[in-house]
Amino acid sequence: MSTPHNSAVLGQIAETVLLPGDPLRAKFIAENFLEDVEQFNTVRNMYGFTGSYNGKKVSVMGSGMGCPSIGIYSYELIHNYGVKNLIRVGSCGAYSPDLKLYDIILAIGASTDSNYAAQYELPGIYSATASWELLSKAKKIADENNIETFVGNIVSSDIFYHDNPENWKKWAKMGCLAAEMETYALYCNANRAGVNALTILTVSDSIAHQTETTSEQREKGFTDMMKIALELA
Repeated sequence: MSTPHNSAVLGQIAETVLLPGDPLRAKFIAENFLEDVEQFNTVRNMYGFTGSYNGKKVSVMGSGMGCPSIGIYSYELIHNYGVKNLIRVGSCGAYSPDLKLYDIILAIGASTDSNYAAQYELPGIYSATASWELLSKAKKIADENNIETFVGNIVSSDIFYHDNPENWKKWAKMGCLAAEMETYALYCNANRAGVNALTILTVSDSIAHQTETTSEQREKGFTDMMKIALELA
């Protein structure tokens, strides 16, 4: 049951999928955290792998950048491949001055400047939220492993290079912890289909403090986030 974006056949993908944005990060996760790995997708170089973690079948697949990209991949994983748990593992830019590099956020909800939810023709503005089942389990895993986490709202923006460089301060004033580009669409797709989704983020740069990590550090350095996600899976 392949799709235009995924060459996997039914049964190759686990019910739980980790979704980093970068396909090379998906490859790194598969090679360094999973056993008995099989690659199920190379279409458009959006790599997907299935293996095992502590005896449990787990898949990992790149999602690309932005709501349109993760919207496609998460929709197909849910509706074509029967995925029940979608865990985004990604990086973010911190808005809150309380956050420093490598801090971890569990995204309880996502605000957005995207028009993604317009397709549902809702009579208002939709609040896209995480699965409580996954969120509560992730917080418990983090606490048991003495990993500090911040739980709160984030912003999924369609715009990386904003025309108004001070725009982020308006979101920060509303209590949004950080910005990324995918979670709103992921949560919309999961909630619409009645499956579970959670975004776990590592702070890769701070807009508030003007600090940042390198691309190599973002690919390979987020081990605490991966521990939470894999134990959750």
